[in-house]
Amino acid sequence: MPLLTEAFKLRGLILPNRIAVSPMCQYSSDNGYANDWHLVHLGSRAVGGAGLVMTEATAVLPEGRISPRDLGIWEDGQVEMLGRIARFLLSQGSRPGMQLAHAGRKGSTWPPGEGQGAIAAAQGGWEVFAPSAVAFAGDFPMPRALDEAGIRRCLAAFAAAAKRALAAGFQVLEIHAAHGYLLHEFLSPLSNRRQDAWGGSFENRIRMVLETVTAVRAVWPERLPLLLRISATDWVEGGWDVEQSVELARRVSPLGVDLVDCSSGGLAPLAQLPTGPGYQTEFAARIRREAGIATGAVGMITSAEQAEHALRTGQADVVVLAREMLRDPYWPLHAARRLGESTFKWPRQYLRAAPAGAAPRPALDDSGA
Repeated sequence: MPLLTEAFKLRGLILPNRIAVSPMCQYSSDNGYANDWHLVHLGSRAVGGAGLVMTEATAVLPEGRISPRDLGIWEDGQVEMLGRIARFLLSQGSRPGMQLAHAGRKGSTWPPGEGQGAIAAAQGGWEVFAPSAVAFAGDFPMPRALDEAGIRRCLAAFAAAAKRALAAGFQVLEIHAAHGYLLHEFLSPLSNRRQDAWGGSFENRIRMVLETVTAVRAVWPERLPLLLRISATDWVEGGWDVEQSVELARRVSPLGVDLVDCSSGGLAPLAQLPTGPGYQTEFAARIRREAGIATGAVGMITSAEQAEHALRTGQADVVVLAREMLRDPYWPLHAARRLGESTFKWPRQYLRAAPAGAAPRPALDDSGA
């Protein structure tokens, strides 16, 4: 059996395979509320067979949105539709996951296709917050540096959001500490210019991530996995780098993080990323090897053979697909066939198109098994 289609256990939860749908912003929400678009978008990836289907970056506070069209989980009313989505994902044999996020200094910006840069207050923009009063770029909002009360409010919001995600039926949480958003901003010396207990030294710069993990894990059930997405490097000299990422992974593991989702970049607008097929898998491999923690590989993974190679060579435990899943929601079904796995389970409604020997896919529940 290919490793790609093999079940994978994370804490007390069993993923039916090692294919995950990466969080991808849809810019389709109204005041943070999920709707039919999210149901169909996420649901079709579950129909396609992905073992883990993640929501887009889901804001824990209204000011933590990237744009006015971002998904949110900062109030109880947002739980109902998210719960419907989680139930459908489970009914198709996929584990429902949610990424909890705060945009930090990259908030209050226009969604793609509606404008560029900061949204003015008169057009519905809001005040944004960051570790330091340093804007991401010239056309982005100037953030206000968080004070101690503001930091504590963010930590409480992550914990409250985790409780709501659990109430909605999600079984995997991922804390977003990548791509230049709030938690990544605390990690990088390029954006964190603080001189207090939240900045300066490596120990101080990682404190916000450690305390966020601790706050979320305190309310997230022991049997359910917690993931952390990081940018393994800023791709800028003097910024956050892979050596610091390895050490951070070592620190979060005993706090209850089960897998590190290894991306890169997003903090420095002029950074030059050497993009190419699987260009970030080396980070997943190094963190897995040196920190002794499970990792997810993401970034320009497109073919079944490439994904299988990443798993077979020990670069990662899970492959996390983004754009390829937008191109082909049924990528897992096609990948299984390409790798010669004829028994990969299909939705019963689609069995007439399945390879000989394929069996119907069972629904999952919240037991984990």
